[in-house]
Amino acid sequence: MISNQILQNTIDGLKNIARVDLCVMDADGKEVASTTDMSSSVAISADFAASPADSQEIQGYQYFKIYDEQQLEYILVVGGTGEDVYMVGKMAAFQIQNLLVAYKERFDKDNFIKNLLLDNLLLVDIYSRSKKLHIQTDVPRVVVIVESGNGKDSNALELARTHLSSSGKDFVTAVDENNVIVVRELSEADPAKEIERLARSLEQFLQKEGIHDIRIAYGTVVREIKEVSRSYKEAKMALDVGKIFFDERDIVAYSELGIGRLIYQLPIPLCRMFIKEIFGGKSPDDFDEETLSTIYKFFENSLNVSETSRQLFIHRNTLVYRLDKLQKTTGLDLRVFEDAITFKIALMVVKYMKYMESTDY
Repeated sequence: MISNQILQNTIDGLKNIARVDLCVMDADGKEVASTTDMSSSVAISADFAASPADSQEIQGYQYFKIYDEQQLEYILVVGGTGEDVYMVGKMAAFQIQNLLVAYKERFDKDNFIKNLLLDNLLLVDIYSRSKKLHIQTDVPRVVVIVESGNGKDSNALELARTHLSSSGKDFVTAVDENNVIVVRELSEADPAKEIERLARSLEQFLQKEGIHDIRIAYGTVVREIKEVSRSYKEAKMALDVGKIFFDERDIVAYSELGIGRLIYQLPIPLCRMFIKEIFGGKSPDDFDEETLSTIYKFFENSLNVSETSRQLFIHRNTLVYRLDKLQKTTGLDLRVFEDAITFKIALMVVKYMKYMESTDY
């Protein structure tokens, strides 16, 4: 179904061109869009709807029926009589008829893409419906998910559709109230750059339109339409993993998740067992701020004692003292690579557990 706003914009544009007033009514004679007050024609439209005629001139107005697959959808009323006004009315009815077809096709494609993303289609249905909807099946595509702080109250979906409307090969949809999903058909030799440019362009456009706290994630490039759902699942994982381990980034790729991807798939009971094994009854949250800042800076500088002490503005011996103290508490010496790796993973696991608990996994 075409929105009333689209119909209003259409007849406003036609009035500006043809200089005649138009009114669109539904099959029950209720006004849905109009360029002027035509309330006097409402009763007449009901009689016209029941008549066998597809067009008729009645009391100084031209009436036209607009069908959707042989079902009466709208009645178009044009103010004025004469051959020129009749011609304008026929052209306006033809335009609205084409809008019905176009929006129905988009709705069909939108439903197809949603079911494709959610794995709700059999393989034979994927290819048969793709052919019917004139969607290529063997071109490279990637799924991009856009999440905003505005959540379901934002109009990010329509804004994204507006921004990407110049390309007839992009599908912009949503399967829930929180995220916008873009299925992008790739064309360049360097898909990584094209995807990054798409993500940055979307982010900047939405921010300009007042959408805030935007996070964007995308999956890997797939070559067959049947694999689009895999790219979607990867993008969903990238969005979640990005919130946990890469909160400083607003754009995250599935291929860049590293060890965070593995930790994200661990069951919580196993995580608790691991943390208890490493820290006993304690948790990294129990460490004071000074100790935590020392640990993170030490990791940031690739276990380099001299560089870490310089950046923390402390004496080397002070840093060594802190590391010795941490070793006595946890049994792990961060100057030893194996212990450092264990400690780093433990910190990531704790972060993952806290996130999952906060989201009521």
